[in-house]
Amino acid sequence: MQTTDWHHLFGMTLKDFFTDTFYDVILEEEMSMKKQYLDVLIVSEKGREDRRPRYLTALKAWQRIISMREPFDDWTADELLGHFVSYRKQASPSLKKLLPRRDFRLYGVCTRYPRKLARYAKLRPAGTGIYDVRWGARDIRLIVTRQIPQERRNALWLMFSAVRESVRYGVSKYEGRLDEMSSTIGQMLVKYQVGWINIMPYTVEDYRKELERNVLRSLTPERRLEGLSQ
Repeated sequence: MQTTDWHHLFGMTLKDFFTDTFYDVILEEEMSMKKQYLDVLIVSEKGREDRRPRYLTALKAWQRIISMREPFDDWTADELLGHFVSYRKQASPSLKKLLPRRDFRLYGVCTRYPRKLARYAKLRPAGTGIYDVRWGARDIRLIVTRQIPQERRNALWLMFSAVRESVRYGVSKYEGRLDEMSSTIGQMLVKYQVGWINIMPYTVEDYRKELERNVLRSLTPERRLEGLSQ
């Protein structure tokens, strides 16, 4: 059975969300000679902030490293710190001139409250569905998507909440900016395989039709005529 690449769908949604802002979203940034990838990296123009990225501007860091995991546990937190160390080295002018720690902010995204992580560190509420946790010498901001309030401004997070009503609300309220975003939402609907998709503004059938159109556009006139009767 093919597994759902939720990391890619989540990354594409963030890429769309930050379109036309001071932020650039990078997916699956390679971190070492033995391939290790960051789930999502958000880089803003240094010193520039934008009101759009709710929950992602608690500190004026201009590079945000995001890990989307289920569950988000102690190992995931260790891994996120490791990615931060590796990326800080790569992004800095040299190992002797490392970029300041304050230029980076670490985030974790999960659907359920990270109970296992809470055994090892105190999770401090920073808003509904938002927690801060001190892990080693760094703070990690956790976004628990199924706890996020059902409001239009939270549509992005609600689409990844795994709660039927919240997903429905999020998809119906999210305003995509990139052309490929409609396909991304279509893939999400296909993967959820639920009965209420027919009330969505973009349905599974819409997604299939769009795929067919994209395939046809990619073919040469000769290929399109292949198989047609004379």
